[in-house]
Amino acid sequence: MNFLNLIIIAFRSLNKNKVRSLLTMLGLIIGVASVIAMLAIGQGSRDSIEKQISGLGTNVIMIFPGASFRGGVASAAGSALSLEMEDVEAINNECQSVKYTSPVARTSGQIIAGAHNWNSQLYGVYPEYLEIRSLEIESGNMFTEVDERRASKVCIIGKTVVENLFDEYTDPVGQKIRIRKIPFQIIGVLKEKGQSGMGSDQDDMILAPFSTVQKRMRGSQRNVQQIYVSAHSEELITKASEEIDEILRQRKNLAKNDDPPYMIRTQTEIVEMFTSTSDTMIVLLASIASISLIVGGIGIMNIMLVSVTERTREIGLRMAVGARSRDILRQFLLEAILLSLTGGFLGIGFGTLSSHVVSSFAGWPVIVTSYSIVLAFVFATAIGVFFGWYPARKAAGLIPMDALRYE
Repeated sequence: MNFLNLIIIAFRSLNKNKVRSLLTMLGLIIGVASVIAMLAIGQGSRDSIEKQISGLGTNVIMIFPGASFRGGVASAAGSALSLEMEDVEAINNECQSVKYTSPVARTSGQIIAGAHNWNSQLYGVYPEYLEIRSLEIESGNMFTEVDERRASKVCIIGKTVVENLFDEYTDPVGQKIRIRKIPFQIIGVLKEKGQSGMGSDQDDMILAPFSTVQKRMRGSQRNVQQIYVSAHSEELITKASEEIDEILRQRKNLAKNDDPPYMIRTQTEIVEMFTSTSDTMIVLLASIASISLIVGGIGIMNIMLVSVTERTREIGLRMAVGARSRDILRQFLLEAILLSLTGGFLGIGFGTLSSHVVSSFAGWPVIVTSYSIVLAFVFATAIGVFFGWYPARKAAGLIPMDALRYE
């Protein structure tokens, strides 16, 4: 019996019981659709996180103070006074792989503009901070090195601050605001950035010269809260991080094996950390969804066993007229595979459709990849072979005379 005849017989057999065949495939349809939808949601979330983290800036390296110890008790990370302005200058002057460097002095407070007020974050930075963080000016200008040297009371504000302090038709550039009772003149407005990968609003910020915030707001001229650095290229991030660590160790007289009183975090490390978590979630979601595939496979095996019982006399007749055991095996195995493949195709369609429906109604980013479709298709085929093998073997093992006498 040739392969084409086997396919024709298998289709005819399945076509005789359309409703039963459809119900048999339902478990696989749901399973394949679930796997594709879960992978699409997971991949969409991963890509969204990567894009948001890339919004941190270009080839960013962040340096934070470590934890301080008092009486043997560790305080929170970042509480140590381990970074100084001299460290910033050393990194900027001695690290060949570093393109831009900016210290960061951060504080918060109530911002007042006329009858409006808003609580926001104030960052004291160098003008190069815009390049490091890939921030752009929408209107006005960035403060200059002259403003930094003079500790000028000027600032750049984000879109969220604009929306909460000014009316729709008011141009913020040139307006005065008070930050913790200190007057600042707005000289620029940042382009909208959106949320970061950690969920914070990147538009709810005010940038001012570092010296202004450090001297007038924090009362300190020596210690630095953070240092932001940009490497010349993505390929040089690791080298730049190593150069920074080497220079800081030299400045602080640390041996190679000593724990440093600072932390260096690169943009690449942050992306890897989030994508690793995202990958774990994707695998978990796909594993849960794949349970439906196994349930669907059990359904196929159950129906195929029923089919073998119902068609026992037919099997005996085929064997009596010359069909071999392997022909019967192929016929029933092919029927199981056709059931699983048809269910797989329908599941791929429903999974793709449901992914876009979820994206439309829930607003979640989804990406249906060819990898997820191929994976679901292969899994569906494997389910058909695995769960169809036992019924097919049972059919092929029937004795023709016993099968013909079966009632």
